This record gives sequence, structure tokens and C-alpha cells, in this order.
Amino acid sequence: SIAGAIGASLLYGGQPARASEINSETKFALDYFGVALPPPIEESLKCSPDANVCLVDHQQRSQLNPAITESRICGIIDHHALQSQTIVTNRPIVIDIRPWGSMSTIVAHHFMMIGRKPPKPIAGILLCAILSDTLNLAGPTTTEHDRAMVAVLTQISEVDEIQELVQQQFRAKSKELAGLSAHQLVVGDLKEFVMDDAGSSAGSSKIGFAVVETTDDSVILDRHDELLDEINEVREEMGLDALFLAVVNIVLLKSTLLLAGPVERSLAEVAFGGSTYEDGFLMDLGARVSRKKEFVPPLTEAFAKGWTKPMSPAGGRASVGVRRQSTLTVDPNDPYGRVSRVLQDLA
Repeated sequence: SIAGAIGASLLYGGQPARASEINSETKFALDYFGVALPPPIEESLKCSPDANVCLVDHQQRSQLNPAITESRICGIIDHHALQSQTIVTNRPIVIDIRPWGSMSTIVAHHFMMIGRKPPKPIAGILLCAILSDTLNLAGPTTTEHDRAMVAVLTQISEVDEIQELVQQQFRAKSKELAGLSAHQLVVGDLKEFVMDDAGSSAGSSKIGFAVVETTDDSVILDRHDELLDEINEVREEMGLDALFLAVVNIVLLKSTLLLAGPVERSLAEVAFGGSTYEDGFLMDLGARVSRKKEFVPPLTEAFAKGWTKPMSPAGGRASVGVRRQSTLTVDPNDPYGRVSRVLQDLA
């Protein structure tokens, strides 16, 4: 998202901004190619209160930064499916949504179509973004367009050993995970989806789907107990009907799904049909690795086929009859700035 925002702003004369904090992989790419980190969107809009905004890499209300009102939106560049929470505007806007592996592929293609060559640093971060989104062109969302833009951007950015760049980038992604708390792992890459649900009194269900991508999934899965507890806490705080966390091994291209409660377990069994273990709290998703193409669509299809929430609460991890107060804290002496949860039983 950051790379695409920077590239699009250069191409169309805007100012890039970030909607959230960046992860270690994005920081690696920016540092490697010497590109400055864009300011937060809140800061940008404060400096330019009348500015319009072009969304990149998303178009769902549930994923929209609160600082951005729909009346400001003048364009969308994205590669995700249109769903029930797609933004609505009161005027025509420019939309470029393509079924390609990365939004940065679309931005790079824009450069090529108008005969402009992006500067070397911009080409470099666009390259890193495509390699990340497509899992080094090995993921299921990869298209010929992604492969073509990777070839072009590799030349422009003067990357001699692309596999070495990929290894450094993926190591940067995984290195940060060891220092993250359970809360940071659950919310770090969490997207919310609103799905039509005929069985709900509200007519829809709010589903959260978080992803942790790593070169060593065993390090994350060894912490499944604390992650499952944190999923329960975050689900309640966000008012979600279900919250999934997929741990994706980006080297072996396989995933494991954490199922914190009976709702998640029931929905996952219908959507994915995978085998569960660890008393039903983990599900082997096999070679599925893409939230956009392989995780969310089966969930949407399960709702469309009439899946309903189980009546019995049995099978969850929440303590019955125990009221707890939950507080997120940051240890000032922690060099990683980890956000941890403190639970206290209430009488």
C-alpha cells in the first residue's frame, strides 16, 4: 500500500500518506531504496483540509481510515473484490480495479502506459511490494502482468540478484514477529469484512480475518494458546461475529488457521473442510495462502449457501462465569515497544 501510494502520488501529482503504521517488511524496502516514509493521513489532511483522497489497495468502508470521509474520495486503485461494504460516493470518481496480484503492479503499469519510467528508488519499492503480495510470484494471485512488471522494475531499479533481495525482504518480515506480543500479531494485518447473513437479525455478520506471514510458522504456532486467548479478546473489543488468524509459511506456501471458538470452527469447517487438531483449535489449510483469493471467498460462499451460527457455545476457550477487566499496556522498558494485554478477574 505504501509503495503504491508513493508511486501513484508521483505519477499523478499528489502527496502520499499512510493510513497506519508500517511493518518491518515495508521499512526494509523504504530503507533499502532510500525512500522517505510518508506522513500519517491525519497529519496530511490537517495540513490540507480541502484535499481529495485516492484510495490505494482498499475500497471497503470497514477498512477506511476514520480521518477519510467518503465525500473526499476521488479515486480508487485496487486489486480486491467489491463486497457489501464498498464505499459509496455522491459523485463520479476514477476507479481502476484489476484482478492482478498487487496494486503496485497496476501503478507500475500506469507508468509504462504513459511512457514514463519511475525513478530507480520508486521502481525498487514497487518491485518489493509486488514480490510481497505475490509471495515472490509463487502465490495463487500471481498473473502474467505481475511477472512482466517485476521484470521491468528489476531492470529500472538495477537489482542484480532478485532472489537475494527477496530473501532479505522476507527475513525482515519474519524477524519482527519474534518481538511482537500476541495482541500485535492478531491485529497487525487484520481486515474486517461484512458478509450478507440471512440467519442474522442484522442481516449481516462482521468477520475479521488476520494474517501472519512468516518464513518459520512453527515459531508462531508454538504460541497458539496465547494467540487464541487474544483472538477472543480482540473479537469482543471489535464487535466481530467471528475472527480468524491464518499463519502463512511464505517459503513452504502452506497455512494453518487458528479457531478460537465454536463459531469460527463451524464456519471454517463449511468453508474450508480442513482437518483440525489441538482439540479443534487449529486447522490445516494446506496450500491455501491468499486471503484475497483463498481465505475470504470460501467464507463468503459459506454464507451464501446458508451457513448459520451454531446455537451451542460449547468448544470455546472463554472462561464461563468469570468477569475480567482487560487493559492494553506498553512496558516503557521494553526496547520493542510491545503492546501486551493485562487481564484481571473481577468479583
